[in-house]
Amino acid sequence: MLDRHTAGPRTPGTATRGETVPTVPPASTPARRTAVDVTALLERGRTLATPVLRAAVDRLAPPMDTVAAYHFGWIDAQGNPADGDGGKAVRPALAVLSAEVTGAAPAVGIPGAVAVELVHNFSLLHDDLMDGDEQRRHRDTVWKVHGPAQAILVGDALFALANEILLELGTVEAGRATRRLTTATRALIDGQAQDISYEHRDRVSVEECLEMEGNKTGALLACASSIGAVLGGADDRTADTLEKYGYHLGLAFQAVDDLLGIWGDPEATGKQTWSDLRQRKKSLPVVAALAAGGSASERLGEMLAADAKSSDFENFSEEEFAARAALIEEAGGREWTAEEARRQYAIALEALDAIDMPAMVRDRFAALADFVVVRKR
Repeated sequence: MLDRHTAGPRTPGTATRGETVPTVPPASTPARRTAVDVTALLERGRTLATPVLRAAVDRLAPPMDTVAAYHFGWIDAQGNPADGDGGKAVRPALAVLSAEVTGAAPAVGIPGAVAVELVHNFSLLHDDLMDGDEQRRHRDTVWKVHGPAQAILVGDALFALANEILLELGTVEAGRATRRLTTATRALIDGQAQDISYEHRDRVSVEECLEMEGNKTGALLACASSIGAVLGGADDRTADTLEKYGYHLGLAFQAVDDLLGIWGDPEATGKQTWSDLRQRKKSLPVVAALAAGGSASERLGEMLAADAKSSDFENFSEEEFAARAALIEEAGGREWTAEEARRQYAIALEALDAIDMPAMVRDRFAALADFVVVRKR
């Protein structure tokens, strides 16, 4: 499986202070990739996976089936049909696309797409509860509507369903795919544990933050990028290389998410302003700013250390959080993170060159990487 010991991050501190850097891919991105309709690619994954996903959720005993349906946006809090935002559907799109690397039909990747989506949503249900998040995709989270117990139970049930969906195929390839999924799930849980522990530390290194984000986000995107190919009969070398693409794409994805977690528009993200700062998250912009050195970095460190001891932190004003965000930017944390997103994006694309696949499939993988790095929410 994937060897994640690749080139390390740049050392923070070399950025131009205070400059806002857009999260865009390098200027060398080939123009031919613009021919790929990413919206259609995402919708294909969603359309193929959703009926199977709904059928899987229907297996759950009441009220877990209803709670899960609410989480996925299929019904509202009163049980009425709803057309909720089910997320970007990047993982199902990758799983279906990866089946085509082997020459298999997209449908071969559907069980993998559904399994990955079930694990992803298992993690969201638990993370929302652990983080105390009351909103996701512009709706109240499950634990707020149905209570913490249901959030835990439904999350556990979705994880069990993910393995069930794959193992029911009864093939050697299904067993290989399940092993990769369970390995990715364990890494994801490790990442969440690291994330929580870092909230209570004054300092976290950039390397520790990248390891945490690689576990929490990169591992499951790596699995999504390879699981369809595994189901299509790909050898381990091909699957491992696709995992490398997905792992580094996940790090780019999370770097952009970290930027949005501080500077994102609440109307687009569905979360509060300065949401990651409110949760004391040691995200990449924060740890990069603290590691950069200089007066802004020192002032930020002193401020965050005081915040950890403050009994009034939950009552901080918008201006107080804005001041912390300004120091992160002044210290170079915002620009460093945007550049790290571009660096991880480039590593992901380089991995594709090591695999023989149809040009159309390669272009679609590249277009999905472009979408992840330039997304707004």
